[in-house]
Amino acid sequence: MTADQPVRPANIANIVAINQGTRPLTMGEPDAPALGPAVVADLQAAGAIVIDTRPTAAFGAAHMPGALNIQLTTPEFEQRVGWVTPLDVPLVLVLAHDDLKLRALRALAFLGLDGRVKGFLAGGLDAWTAAGRETAVLPQVSPQELHQRLTGGSPPRVLDVRENVEWNAGHLGGAHLQSYRQLPQRVADLPFTPDAPIAVICHSGTRSSTAASLLRHHGFTRVSNVTGGVVGWRQAGLPLVDAEGCAVST
Repeated sequence: MTADQPVRPANIANIVAINQGTRPLTMGEPDAPALGPAVVADLQAAGAIVIDTRPTAAFGAAHMPGALNIQLTTPEFEQRVGWVTPLDVPLVLVLAHDDLKLRALRALAFLGLDGRVKGFLAGGLDAWTAAGRETAVLPQVSPQELHQRLTGGSPPRVLDVRENVEWNAGHLGGAHLQSYRQLPQRVADLPFTPDAPIAVICHSGTRSSTAASLLRHHGFTRVSNVTGGVVGWRQAGLPLVDAEGCAVST
């Protein structure tokens, strides 16, 4: 478990730019070009981060290697992009449908992040695979499957990426707590080796997908996302403990 620490504001780049007088006003609707797979691959190779905005299940089934899964439908979409991506690093979007471009850019513009977007993958992942490009998967495990693995041989490590108040109300015994909002700055401090099996869990499986994709981005190779999160774990009647290690009623 990590101590409470200040979280970097999601719009820190915008704050700095405004203070320095370098943040231009956005006039009219934000925009970004449609990009083909080859251009996207080149941008990623040059250091751009790919933000896959599709639902967790779709991302888990197939995605661009190295992409981060931040669902556009989450109320904190733009904040999550600001929290988990380095400052001033270019972004490329993967959308469920091309007509979601404006929705994504408007959200990012709210925090001044739209200027980092170099474009979006035209045709989405279908275009990527049609071009013969490699895809990766993020295994999805149910709470019941995770419980079986934890009670069997060679159990995975569990990374809980919720906040302290959620953790204190009930968590899996033996789990390690690290808020996903601070994970990019704390990856090197995690008590896991890059080849260790890691199951990432949150409240419902959304933040954990972001965190799991971030671990994969940083070279962790055996990462899975717990679908349903602690909510699903509770509903299955599986054991939880509180901050003192005492059993919590499920």
